[in-house]
Amino acid sequence: MNQKRKYRHFILFCLVLDLLAVVFLGYRYLDRKIPDEIHIDRNSGLDFSSLSGIPFVSFGDTITVSGEGSYQLPCTLLGKIHFKDIKVTPTEADSILVSGSSVGIYMETSGVLVIDTGEILSSDGQIQDPAKNLLKPGDYIVALNQQKISCKQDLIDDLKDLDGSAVTVSIRRENSLVPVSLTPVQDSSGKYKLGIWVRDDTQGIGTLTFVTENGKFGALGHGISDVDTGNLLSIKGGKLYCAQILGVQKGAKGKPGELSGLIRYRNDNVIGTINSNIENGIYGNFTGNFGSDSQQSIALRKMKIGYKQELQVGPASILCNVGDGVKEYDAKITRIDMNHEDSNKSFVIQVTDPELIDTTGGIVQGMSGSPVLQNGKVVGAITHVFVQDAASGYGIFIENMLDT
Repeated sequence: MNQKRKYRHFILFCLVLDLLAVVFLGYRYLDRKIPDEIHIDRNSGLDFSSLSGIPFVSFGDTITVSGEGSYQLPCTLLGKIHFKDIKVTPTEADSILVSGSSVGIYMETSGVLVIDTGEILSSDGQIQDPAKNLLKPGDYIVALNQQKISCKQDLIDDLKDLDGSAVTVSIRRENSLVPVSLTPVQDSSGKYKLGIWVRDDTQGIGTLTFVTENGKFGALGHGISDVDTGNLLSIKGGKLYCAQILGVQKGAKGKPGELSGLIRYRNDNVIGTINSNIENGIYGNFTGNFGSDSQQSIALRKMKIGYKQELQVGPASILCNVGDGVKEYDAKITRIDMNHEDSNKSFVIQVTDPELIDTTGGIVQGMSGSPVLQNGKVVGAITHVFVQDAASGYGIFIENMLDT
């Protein structure tokens, strides 16, 4: 009898666990499908047609939109259980200038980024690591003995004056300034070193997503992180350049492809100044021109913004340049996540255009920021490619890119 009772208790325990798992996963599913906040066109009112297919969910009475304030729209399960209140913010249905042009990116860090510490073979033949456990990857050196450090060359010049005495290195770590005392080590060549690997700039190719009517631009759809530390780069500024795509390394399963291009780092090739590098992209002031007579020719077309609740699983298109100018290619949105914790992974898009698949395999590095269009509106931008499926990747809602 005891064995049977234990067995029944075990079965009951498993059933309870299964029930809790179903409830938790169901909650997560609905929370991801139903947005916490939406923007709507003040002149059109609420439209929840894209959410009407979610099971067991109903919304409160339609709210007549007027005035400038936001509203709360109740969402219930089975018509009785309160699930959440959706914040509704009325806005004007803005238009932006949508691009898809390839651009060159050059950014300077705010201070000198520490990549790692390293060992030094000292003049007496010993192995020493003077910065170990004192400096960490991701730190930014901003001063040496109270002398400001703006770039790597500043640091190199100051290191020439070291004589073996302890120095104070001022670093910025997680938005806090921290003084660190280091004792330089004289290497076998007689030079004094601190045993650190540093970097002070980054460059590459991406895609310009949009330019606003007041001359602000957004690109990439995700921030630029250091390849060694994985941390989002803290920058003091940068420039945006016209870029020429020369070739494509085709993507395949397990091997992301890449756009190869030429960037001429000349003043007459600058089309913008970069002011910020944040999670949703890089931003700044657009200074270039567009049109066939301009050497700084950038493709731009005026389009209305499509808010996230307007997205639908189904046909879409993307704008990108893979070597022969900006073209529109067929794609489809396969999944939409209204509340993903990572805003630049809000929906999944798959390239279906045979021409683009033949050229690139789908989505490749350098296409980040390519605008995503659906139903005549710009609804987002490509941000990532799936390593195991080169034809598919993530995207960011255009309203998230604009909310900076």
